[in-house]
Amino acid sequence: MGRLLTQVVTVARAAALAPFGRRARSELLFCLAGVPLGLVVTGAVVWVMAVALAVVALSPPSRPPSIWLAVLATALDVLGLLLAVVLAPRVGRRLGAVHRRLAARLLGTPVAPPPALPQRRGRLGRLAAGLGDGPGWRAAAYQLLKLPLAVLEAYALYWWAGGLANLTYPFWWGLFRNHPPGTTLDPVPAATPFAGLALQVATYPGTFGALAVGLAMVLAAPWVTRVVVAADRWLLVALLGPGRLARRVRDLEHTRALAVDDAAAQLRRVERDLHDGAQIRLATLAMHLGLARETLAGPEGAADVGRARELVDAAHRDAKQALGELRDLARGIHPPVLDNGLDDALATLAATGAIPVELACDLPERPAPAIETIAYYCAAELLANAAKHSQAGLVTVRADGRDGTLVLAVGDDGVGGADPARGSGLAGLAQRVSTVDGRLRIASPRGGPTLVTVQLPLRT
Repeated sequence: MGRLLTQVVTVARAAALAPFGRRARSELLFCLAGVPLGLVVTGAVVWVMAVALAVVALSPPSRPPSIWLAVLATALDVLGLLLAVVLAPRVGRRLGAVHRRLAARLLGTPVAPPPALPQRRGRLGRLAAGLGDGPGWRAAAYQLLKLPLAVLEAYALYWWAGGLANLTYPFWWGLFRNHPPGTTLDPVPAATPFAGLALQVATYPGTFGALAVGLAMVLAAPWVTRVVVAADRWLLVALLGPGRLARRVRDLEHTRALAVDDAAAQLRRVERDLHDGAQIRLATLAMHLGLARETLAGPEGAADVGRARELVDAAHRDAKQALGELRDLARGIHPPVLDNGLDDALATLAATGAIPVELACDLPERPAPAIETIAYYCAAELLANAAKHSQAGLVTVRADGRDGTLVLAVGDDGVGGADPARGSGLAGLAQRVSTVDGRLRIASPRGGPTLVTVQLPLRT
């Protein structure tokens, strides 16, 4: 019962503070900017239609339009249609750039611009390029779909304006309705959620009814605005960004760059480890063996066998340390535990973890070696993060392979609050996963629990 009451209080507090939040203000500004932009397209369409109707209206009302006026009206319609076809992609691109900037600044939704229009020589070449401009036509389609969206955004603005206006009724009523006794005045309309239906206020007590309706409208306005903006955002991302093929090419280029950077970083790490570790050990080994040889190569009776034995013992220690460092380096490149499969490797991680781990693996087929390596390092990093930051008493690890996808889920019952921006290694995991078109999702509210899900293809 107490938990339910807490949830009710949380929801009520969020609803009461929603009109004053930054997100509500940003979405309100987006609607304020979107309505006139939608009306621009509406005005252009209405203007073309009005020209044709005006030509027909030039005929005297006493007789039907002449054949010449009809031909002129048809020609103007055809010309307007041709101009619309030619200009629609270019105008759509320009207006689309405006919408993308608004979405990035106000909604925090950056949308990558589509590829530039290919340049061709000659007027016919430029005309053909414009007519075949897929991103331009998608942008033009967005402008047409913006017409009903602009109406919905105007309706969302009506909730804000009408609600705020209703809140003022009790304050100005006595100033403007101070008529002599016996005078009958018409009731004053007040806004309601239904734009075509007004609330009639005729007395001062009735103003408090208008205030209650206004308060409800103001509290609900952010949620109405959010629904409309969500629909606009979905269309904006789908139509004003790169096409599906272009997005795929861009993602592949990005993941390829990440893979190249990751490989370069791995090579630098191997080079640094070899230089700072095994190479120094081997150099020390060679030095000790050289000194031992010089000690034993002296004149008979002058050779210090004890000193030579100490140098050989030191060289032996250096050799063992170098072998250990080389073994650790090789294990970092490819863990030997993966030779028996990912399920055994995860079982080894679970057995050596600092926190009790509950493990469940269901892998009908073995993933590709590269996928196994990425999944293993993800699980190792997530278990290390849980031991270091989560204060958890139990960690769960689930690995499932279905429909060509490997899903690795690592959760804990700790304090939550995992954030890739705080340097916990999650950003590096996301980058490593993205190199094979994988995805990493994090659910870690304050107070816990935490669940990190890694999705990887079974085959690269």
